[in-house]
Amino acid sequence: MVRSGEEPKPAGRATDGTGPARLRERFLQGEQVDAGVRTSILNSWQRCRSLGLSPDTSDLPYREDFDPGSRIVRAAVPVLDRLQDAFSGSQVNISVADANGTVLLRRFGDPAMSRSLPAIQRVPGFVFAEQVAGTNGIGLALAERQLIRVYGAEHFAERSQGSACVAMPVRDPLSGRIEGVLCFGYPRGFEQPALSAAIRRAAENIERRLLGQSSAHERALLRTYLSTGGEGGLHHGVALDALADVVHPRDQAILREKAAELISRGQRAAVEVTLPDGRRVTLVSRPMASASGVRGFAIEAVLPGTAVGEALVLPHQADELPDLAAFSTAPRPARPPITLPSGHLTAAFGPTLAPGGDRGSAEAGGTVTADGGRGDDRGPTGIDGTVTADGGGGAVDGGRTSGDGGTVTTDGGRSATDAGRDPADGGRGAADDRAGSPFPARGLVMVGEPHVGAYALAARRRLELLSEASARIGTTLDVRRTAEELAETAVPRLADFVTIDLPDAVLRGEESADPLADLRRTVLHGVREGLPFTPPGKRIDFGPTAPQLRCLTRGEAVLEPDLKAAAGWLAQDPEHTARLLDHVHSLIAVPLLARGVVLGIASFYRTGSSFGDDDRSLAQELATRAALSIDNARRYTHERTMVLALQRRLLPHGLPDQDAVEVAHRYLPAESDVGGDWYDVIPLSGTRVGLLVGDVVGHGMLSAATMGRLRTAARSFAELDFSPDEVLTHLDNLVGRLDREDPDGKGAGVIGATCLYAVYDPTAQRCLMARAGHPPPALVHPDGTVSYPDLPAGPPLGLGGLPFDAVEIDVPEGSQLVLYTDGLIEDRHRDVDVVLEQLRAALAHPERAPEDTCQAVLDTVAPAHPHDDIALLVARVHALDPGRIAAWELPADPALVGEVRASAMRRLSDWGLDETAFAAELILSELITNAVRHGTGPIRVRLLYGRTLICEVSDASNTAPHLRRAASTDEGGRGLFLVAQLSQSWGTRYLPEGKVIWAECGLDAA
Repeated sequence: MVRSGEEPKPAGRATDGTGPARLRERFLQGEQVDAGVRTSILNSWQRCRSLGLSPDTSDLPYREDFDPGSRIVRAAVPVLDRLQDAFSGSQVNISVADANGTVLLRRFGDPAMSRSLPAIQRVPGFVFAEQVAGTNGIGLALAERQLIRVYGAEHFAERSQGSACVAMPVRDPLSGRIEGVLCFGYPRGFEQPALSAAIRRAAENIERRLLGQSSAHERALLRTYLSTGGEGGLHHGVALDALADVVHPRDQAILREKAAELISRGQRAAVEVTLPDGRRVTLVSRPMASASGVRGFAIEAVLPGTAVGEALVLPHQADELPDLAAFSTAPRPARPPITLPSGHLTAAFGPTLAPGGDRGSAEAGGTVTADGGRGDDRGPTGIDGTVTADGGGGAVDGGRTSGDGGTVTTDGGRSATDAGRDPADGGRGAADDRAGSPFPARGLVMVGEPHVGAYALAARRRLELLSEASARIGTTLDVRRTAEELAETAVPRLADFVTIDLPDAVLRGEESADPLADLRRTVLHGVREGLPFTPPGKRIDFGPTAPQLRCLTRGEAVLEPDLKAAAGWLAQDPEHTARLLDHVHSLIAVPLLARGVVLGIASFYRTGSSFGDDDRSLAQELATRAALSIDNARRYTHERTMVLALQRRLLPHGLPDQDAVEVAHRYLPAESDVGGDWYDVIPLSGTRVGLLVGDVVGHGMLSAATMGRLRTAARSFAELDFSPDEVLTHLDNLVGRLDREDPDGKGAGVIGATCLYAVYDPTAQRCLMARAGHPPPALVHPDGTVSYPDLPAGPPLGLGGLPFDAVEIDVPEGSQLVLYTDGLIEDRHRDVDVVLEQLRAALAHPERAPEDTCQAVLDTVAPAHPHDDIALLVARVHALDPGRIAAWELPADPALVGEVRASAMRRLSDWGLDETAFAAELILSELITNAVRHGTGPIRVRLLYGRTLICEVSDASNTAPHLRRAASTDEGGRGLFLVAQLSQSWGTRYLPEGKVIWAECGLDAA
């Protein structure tokens, strides 16, 4: 067998800013990398990125249940011991992993390495599969199924940048299945070309030891196969491995499946197999029998252009098995290598069975016969014997076969030496006849016994189906999709049609109190459509004698091999079942039970042959595995429903009445889980409004509950008229306290959050905002231009001790402020800058209403399958009519209070607020008098006429008044009490210099 070689190595493998190091950084930054990186490495990087792997991850999964005495371990230990001696004193580390990428053995050229390396590089049990470890030798050798080299910067993980490795799959020589991977790791400076040859020899030795663990019958049949060709030496492995360049692994599996079927039939045959890509391969089934009486068949694959009777040379290997050593005792000339044009398959000629016989036998010194054993005993076979063919009447045309330069006679007496010369063709080599065309190839696929093969084929198909079910069922946490995966797995390999019926409660994520009362057809899947099954979505009512009801009662699968004789099935609905009997013949009904909960019923139907007991056991196993996945999905659905209900309950249910902004909002939960995003609109004093958007890290119930606490606290801080930076400071302290109080957090910052708070003032058309690690807002100007204000990012909430900076910007009337959480723009498959440009384009329509803007953003910018929840708030700002604003400024002179009060009453009369004038006059008198007595000039008075009448008095003092209850003997202290009684609300708002005392009056006040 000739293994596929590795890809050519590109120049510039260093990590000094050139070659793969620079290209890897460009790739990780989302740039297109088309050249300079080997195809296998680039494909691996892309798979790693699609899996969401992080290059800086240092931890790998560890499996405690790996088998230290597995088959490949027993075969590899002696080989690794010799390798350790060969690399003694060097920095090479040697490892063997199983077919799942779990390292089973470790060896070190320098024993001191075991003390200096991290655990993942010296302790068996860590998993290096590509899907968890990124691009590495073991994982990539399993993915590419060939010898692989990975250099420094070609590794996906940062931890491996300073090393290189070469890895090679190790296969079972009889089945062709990859049993594991042999890997050499070493510093980049240790690179030596001889490592490729060394790892090939070592992998071959492990494969020979795997062959030695095969059954005696398999070895006897293989011995016969080898001996009948007249060429000694041990078969290196399934010859399809040598054809790996032209036979896809998927196609190899198809050929092996067909080969196993041919062996189980026990017949001579030549079957043409059409592969998915349209190519055709002929499988030849040849009977044979060993001298010890083992009868079996050998299956060979013949690619187009190869005659069925042509010989196939199997590569010679030095490390023979003891019981096959006799075939390598004769000296053999070294065969020269064959060099072919690029893209051609390398193959060689060698031993083959006599093509005309039904069976043959061969041992050293014995006779090989064919066609019923009618052989000629005139000479020995195997090493020096004669091979008879074409009817078994004796040696053909006096042909001889010799292990040392002898001839093999196969067809009409034509012979060729080991060097491939054909005397009838002037001594030209066989390879010369096909120069300039793809080199034909053929090889052994499988040997085995028919009666064993029949059972093994059925058992392997069942195991393959169960293995496939483990991978295909439960890929999502959706109840309906999981049921569909069960049906898709079972059709057509077990059944022709599958129906799955689940209670409505299970579909909602709940437990059903009476499963039979609310069963609904959930899945109908089969080899064709149009059969009279109850369609999906309809209610199902099984009769008391139906197999489906009996399977629930018994708690196990019920088999009806012939539905025409199943009285209980026929009686439940004679009209419907009569129509089905024209299409189905046999039924297995299986309950879907998991953790004591009845989840539904799965029914498997066949149209032709009947189900058997093995089929019932297989259906039961499939249903049991699927039921666990369905129950997991049900539990997840239940938990997600509760968390989503809590999340929506904690978010605002409606928008407050205010005139400053026109607001629309959206909340979109993540596809897989619910997070802690929130938004809020908060009316503030002076007709201002606060806009708040936040995001609690993480998902699930804890994040939703934490979100509720933070939103309540943020609203409370905002209603105290704190500025945005002060609100974030208080929230930062709160999050830090929550972290410290968490019993499991140990003060490590287990919550964390980001937040953006903006306060818009319609009287000045300005907005003051600050953010804590949150994405910046978007500002849509009336002319359609979109900008992202330069707002200091600020640290996320919970870090503590770091300041937050507020920025004030002009927001003209008609502009839109767009606040959002990172779930809208951050996605591992998209570049943030590109998404921000998409958002800019979606917002560049100022004529849209906020509701339309929200929908347009979700339709064009939001990910199709969001991994994080999204909160979106769009606010179109309005300005307060200047004609509804009245302002006065006066020094701290009590004599001027009456004048200002009179001017205010005239303005109220102009506004038509005569009924409110009395209350407003009393409020203004008290507030202005307090400012004159206790404050510092200048004093400013402002009236704002909106939904209510707001009276504001400001001064330069930071001293705030306090409401108190005056005693009966006190001469003062009743002013603020009077203000509180006459107004709907009142309070104090601090300014950078001074304060504002405000009171809000209803317009219907007397």
